[in-house]
Amino acid sequence: MDPTPAPNTHFGPPPFKFTPKGGSISGKAFSTTFKILATVIVLALSAAFIQAWLAGKASGASVAGGWFIAGLLLVGYTWWCILRSVTRLDEQGLHQTWMWDKHMELRELAYGKLIRVRGLEWLIAPRLYVRTLMGKFSVFYASSPEMVAEFERLVSELKTFRSIR
Repeated sequence: MDPTPAPNTHFGPPPFKFTPKGGSISGKAFSTTFKILATVIVLALSAAFIQAWLAGKASGASVAGGWFIAGLLLVGYTWWCILRSVTRLDEQGLHQTWMWDKHMELRELAYGKLIRVRGLEWLIAPRLYVRTLMGKFSVFYASSPEMVAEFERLVSELKTFRSIR
């Protein structure tokens, strides 16, 4: 019998392990209704700029026109990110494509909370707020019912796992 203790594979609290049903799940981050609303807003802002441009109030030489163009570009980029954003949950972590891709490893999770506005989920996407053991936090959006169900299961298992230890 060997008297030396088994080496510890981790320091601090044990890593959280979670396996989504099916191994991996992904879905759009924002609802179609929200995407349509964002598109209408971007088109309305673009139309307002074009109307001001044609009236001579937003020429490129004026400072106000330059700021409006800069704002319109930022809104347009945000709109593009809303349209293409996808959230994925696998055995390694949470991932979401966004202006900057977000990633959070599951083994580092310390806390999770699913935030939703019941009755308005067709417009306001449920979001998963997660925090690591080091205090880093992130928010992941999901509009598909399957992804929201996995978020609920993840939060439940994480709460049970961290409260026992």
